[in-house]
Formats: sequence, structure tokens, C-alpha cells
Amino acid sequence: MNNEINKKILREVLNETAEILRTGKTARKIRIGLTTVGSEVDPLDLLRGAEIAMQQVPGLEVSIIGPAPKCNLPVYEAADEDEVHAVLERLLDEKELDGVVTMHYPFPIGVATIGKVVTPARGKNMYIASTTGTSDTDRIQAMVKNAVFGIAAARADGISNPTVGILNVDGSRQVERYLNAMKSRGYDFCWGESRRADGGQILRGNDLIQGSVDVVVCDTLTGNILMKLFSSFNSGGDYETMGYGYGPGVGENFDRLICIISRASGSPVIAGAINYCASMVSGGIKPIAAHEILKAKQAGWQIPAPSAVAIQASEEITPPPAKITAEQIPGIDILELEDAVKVLWKNKIFASSGMGCTGPVILVAGEDKASALEILRANQYI
Repeated sequence: MNNEINKKILREVLNETAEILRTGKTARKIRIGLTTVGSEVDPLDLLRGAEIAMQQVPGLEVSIIGPAPKCNLPVYEAADEDEVHAVLERLLDEKELDGVVTMHYPFPIGVATIGKVVTPARGKNMYIASTTGTSDTDRIQAMVKNAVFGIAAARADGISNPTVGILNVDGSRQVERYLNAMKSRGYDFCWGESRRADGGQILRGNDLIQGSVDVVVCDTLTGNILMKLFSSFNSGGDYETMGYGYGPGVGENFDRLICIISRASGSPVIAGAINYCASMVSGGIKPIAAHEILKAKQAGWQIPAPSAVAIQASEEITPPPAKITAEQIPGIDILELEDAVKVLWKNKIFASSGMGCTGPVILVAGEDKASALEILRANQYI
């Protein structure tokens, strides 16, 4: 199947190149739809964004779905959100459009969008994985899948080997461990690194501002907030002026190219979102995502059920006699912190939980640190 996907992508690229050499033009135009129902900005701003996008991308055609006053573009009538969804799905399924940029879409569970922003400190493009939808109902599993989807979107957008980091949110350490396990089983991707002094793959706020990595992995709700902050921080929050929107929905067996913008997206973001959608068409997001998901599944992207050790850790365990705990053990996920402490108690090591400036820590006595590290590693807490 890998070879079939690669051959399909190669065939499309060769056909496109041959047509450009023969005629001096692209083999066909890229056709993107833009919906107008539900926007909180001036409708003319939406149309202006479409016009800007067509000026920036040769061969791009934009059609409007919904009300479009004083519009010179092709228009498909739709009065409300339900009609918009019915029309855009028909146009995509019948191949009249290659992709659609819209303000809302009820993605099925298993599909999440990959946003794209411009970082303020370096002016660097960065992908937020993910920003709407949900790739899984389990938080850790969702973030693992978000990483795969983010890599796929970045590759379709022209970054052959995107660097990946994980935002320092609940579950980040578990996600890091699991992605490393997938990497050891053959899922090939490139870790980026925090620019803070201690480095590593767990990112802090400074890294977001600087764009330390290409793909930032996080949960969808956090990603959604980040998109709004990056897009409208200099406009008071009611008009998004920067970036490329909340991005394409990516998921297993999801075949429609639907990119999301917000109701507050202004002309610059509308243009960026249409360009991003067009890039997903020309870059082949569908076969690339299918290929990326297949590789991830072969590397075991499905997280197994909690181990017996983890279940036992939730039992009531009496701590051993207290000691002075002057040594810190970082790198424990906040969601596993108390269970990790109980595992040490069960092994007769006194420990307590704490919060350092870089995240959760376990506090132990100096003479117990080596043994504690060995136990925590054996039980896969670090």
C-alpha cells in the first residue's frame, strides 16, 4: 500500500510537470470554495480575502457558498449553516471543488484540524496540532494522533522533514514517551528542541513565540486558544489579522478537504486560509495523510489499556516514614504524578509531589534518588 500511495503522488507530480512544460500553465486550476454564513466581520472583507488569495496564487479559482453581495465570483446559494454544509459536501464529493474554507464544520470523532500561524518573534510559520475537532476521545491518544496529523499537514505544505515538539500541557510527558516508542518501532520523524537552557522536546511559551519547532503538538482546546491569540493579539481580539486559519481536517479515512476559519477571521487570514487550502491540494494532503497514518499504525500508534502497575498505583498505600526530601526528579507527567509517588511508597521510598518552574517534580531524599529513578524508569513514569 505504501508503494501504491507513493506511485500515485509521483504520477500526479509528473503529469503536472509535463503539462507545465508543454503549455507553460498548470495542468488545471485549483478550485477552492469559501463560505460566508456566520461571519462576524464585514461580508466585503471575506470577498476581499478571496481576491487577495487569487492574486497571490496563480491558477487559483475561488467560489462563494452563501450570501455574497456585490460579488464577481461564482456563487452557490445557501441561506443557513445546514444548507452550506449540504452544498459544500456535494461540491467536494462531485469534484466541482478541490477544497473548502468554512467557519464551522461538524467533523466526525477522529478528525482534527492543523492550524498554521506566523510566530511574532521570528516571523516563522508554525503548525498547531490541533485546533478544532478531536482526533480521539482519550486525551493522550488524541495528542499522539495530533502529532501524526501535524506532520502530514506540514509535509503536504512543502516541509519534507518537519521538526516536532510537545507543548508543556497535561499529558505531554506521556505523549513524548509514546512517540519515542513509535519512533523506535519505525515511525520516522524529527524531534525539534526547546530553545530554553534545558532543551528537550517539551515546549514552553517562549518556544511558541520564537517558533522553536515546525509542529507544536497539544490538545485541541489549548490549540484553539493559541490560534486566537496568534491571529488577533494586535487587534483587540475581535478581528483576526495574521496567519492561515485553523487548517485542514485530517483523520483516518476522511476524504474531504475542509479548512476552518473563525467567525472573526478578517481579510488577511481569509487569504491565508485559502492559500493554505490550495497548498494542501497541490501538495497532496490526502495521500500524504493516508501514508503517514499507515506508517504510524504500523508502529503501534494505538495506546494499550492501562497496565496492572498503573491500576495498582491507584490503591490506597500508606507512605513510609517521612524524610527530608531535598532532591528533585523532573519529567513526570502531571496526570501520573500521584500514581508515581505511590509506586515509590510501595517500594519503601518516601516521596512527595511538587511543582517546579518547568513542571511537576517528585521530591525524594538524596540517598534514595538513584533507587527512585530506577523504579520510575522500570514502571515507565520517566
